[in-house]
Amino acid sequence: MAQGSGRKPLVAEKRYSAGGKGKPAAKKPARRKPAAKAKKPGLLGRLFVRKKSRARPAPKKRGPIGWLLAPFAFVFRLVWGFTWRIGMVACGLVGLAVAFQYARLPDVSAYLDGRARGSVTILDREGEVFAWRGDQFGGVVTADTVSPHLKNAIVATEDKRFYRHLGLSPRGIASAVRINLSEGRGPLSGHGGSTITQQAAKLLCLGRVYDPDEWKSESAYEADCRKGSLWRKGTEAIFALAMEAKYTKDEILSIYMNRAYMGGGAYGAEAAAQRYFGKSANQLNPAEGAMLAGLLTAPSTLAPTNNLQRSQDRAATVLRLMQEQGYLTTAEMQKFQDSPAELSEAAAARAGGYFADWVMDSIPDFLGDQTTEDVVIRSTMDQRLQSAAEEALKYVFENKVRQGSKAQAAIVVMSADGAVRAMVGGRKTRVSGVFNRATQAKRQTGSAFKPFVYATALELGYSPYDRVLDAKYCLNIPGSGQWCPDNYTRKFYGEVTLARALRDSLNVPAVKVSEAVGRDKVSLVAKDFGIDSDLAAGPALALGASESTLLEMTGAYAGILNGGSSVTPYGVTELKLVEDSEALMGASGGIGERVIRPEAAQQLVWMMEKVIAGGTGQRAQIPGWQAAGKSGTTSAAKDAWFIGFTADYVAGVWMGYDDNTPLSGVTGGGLPAEIWRETMVRVHEGLEPKPLPMLEPEPIAPPPQQPRRERRRRQGPNLGQELGRAVDNILRDILGN
Repeated sequence: MAQGSGRKPLVAEKRYSAGGKGKPAAKKPARRKPAAKAKKPGLLGRLFVRKKSRARPAPKKRGPIGWLLAPFAFVFRLVWGFTWRIGMVACGLVGLAVAFQYARLPDVSAYLDGRARGSVTILDREGEVFAWRGDQFGGVVTADTVSPHLKNAIVATEDKRFYRHLGLSPRGIASAVRINLSEGRGPLSGHGGSTITQQAAKLLCLGRVYDPDEWKSESAYEADCRKGSLWRKGTEAIFALAMEAKYTKDEILSIYMNRAYMGGGAYGAEAAAQRYFGKSANQLNPAEGAMLAGLLTAPSTLAPTNNLQRSQDRAATVLRLMQEQGYLTTAEMQKFQDSPAELSEAAAARAGGYFADWVMDSIPDFLGDQTTEDVVIRSTMDQRLQSAAEEALKYVFENKVRQGSKAQAAIVVMSADGAVRAMVGGRKTRVSGVFNRATQAKRQTGSAFKPFVYATALELGYSPYDRVLDAKYCLNIPGSGQWCPDNYTRKFYGEVTLARALRDSLNVPAVKVSEAVGRDKVSLVAKDFGIDSDLAAGPALALGASESTLLEMTGAYAGILNGGSSVTPYGVTELKLVEDSEALMGASGGIGERVIRPEAAQQLVWMMEKVIAGGTGQRAQIPGWQAAGKSGTTSAAKDAWFIGFTADYVAGVWMGYDDNTPLSGVTGGGLPAEIWRETMVRVHEGLEPKPLPMLEPEPIAPPPQQPRRERRRRQGPNLGQELGRAVDNILRDILGN
């Protein structure tokens, strides 16, 4: 049947193709539903789950070389796959550790002053600083307020890439390892390659605060903070990274500049600038900034107060580094290398090292060596007098003592009220923390003790014109046998006045007077005048067999000068905390109770003036000034003393060997008297002479003369009278006149 053009195809026709000839038509493929979207694997999936790879082309046939390299390639793929996975884990752990440290870091202000101890600043009588003790902290400085020359010097010396790294410097570490190995040390021994950030982390002890309950001592705590183990280096690096994340570069530099120890007890840039140059850290020039930056390598060794030349040499190297890194021009570098930094006058003189040590020993520990506060002490020190004593000692030893002598000497200068104005504890005057012979050496006083014998006699009513027989004299001492004192000259001078006996330092009269007035009374007077040492119990007490310190003896002589009242030598007039306006302590000594009558003291001064005017102390004479004093030399000349005074000052000098070796040809009236004179001449420069507070005693009227015939009749031969006179003479010898 013919098909028309508009005829629709039958259903059967749809089942078969047009040319299928009865065969069914091919079925059209059904439309596929879109497959479910594959789920994206997580981090662990990407790390440890291997995706299905597409069909790979058939591997090429390996040649001989390929077969040889195959095991190595396999190992490399295995190691690399393991390494990068472990590295990722390690980075994650480091990140967590840094985040933990970051969260614990306080505000930067909490890290600027890290001293465990406070500072002690000692002022002289005029209010000028002359000594520092403890951990000195001058105040907070920042990278913005400090001198740019100091800032540049620190960066140039300690970490030139400071502003470019993230707290660690791989290049610096590699360089340090190379240097250590080339110098025969371990890779981590010696140079550390630490950045400023790492050094600041170490100064902070990685955030650990000193706890007395945890550590045996502060030194043990600091030693632990400075350990250089591999573990410590790792934790230090983490702490440094946390600091870099928490603080700015300038804040980190500020921490470093405030906490770094710079020698001389100075912590931080401000304290060091004040300590060495007497100026603030924001006023430093390039030479001074370079010197402070140079101290960071070895602060105690390079401190300019220890060795100025060594410190200047180190500063010259720092200036060169600053020039190489563009902080200074060549001309500027040369200028400041040719004109290196100099110490301030106070730092250069470092006056009163012994004095400052004595002051620190005289105050409570919690306000001194162990203070946790900043303390200011006003003292009695007179820097002019201190220099006078130091110069006098140096002059005598350079011009009057044989070269190479190991003899030592000490000097104390004080006012009549016991205020110590100067103290020299040995020939090396620019020291501190060493043995102080003025306060710590107890030595026999010799004849310097005799004024207290005569002070006792005068207090009991004796006159300087009373007479005593200087002749052979012996005493039986229980347990020791017979003791016969002798004069230094090995001669006897018959009847002499007390004044002459003291002037010529005669021994027999001194012992007789002591025995007459009572040794117990002599001991009591000496103790009341301030000699606290144990005094000898036997008759040798009168000859200075007891030991005492120079400070005690000089203080006792001050009591004679002030009219007979005891004094307590003192060096502190006021002590207060820096932040307080009220003083915690006042004067630590001064005039005490009266020991002898003013008339007795003034008569004793008159007697002691004769010692210098025409006796054993003539070499102590000061042109134009009245002076009184007494020399002292112990047995075998192991100690030589001279102590005396003018109307203004009392001074004491001791000379001897530390090991008690006898002095050769030295007595108290010799070199010690010359040191005393040289000291007092300098002390009194510019002062108007004043008379001594002395009182000449009334002369004793001679006994009435009897007629010659009567004397002959009375003196006629009479055995009983002669025997009685002999007995009287014996009793007089024993009891004294």
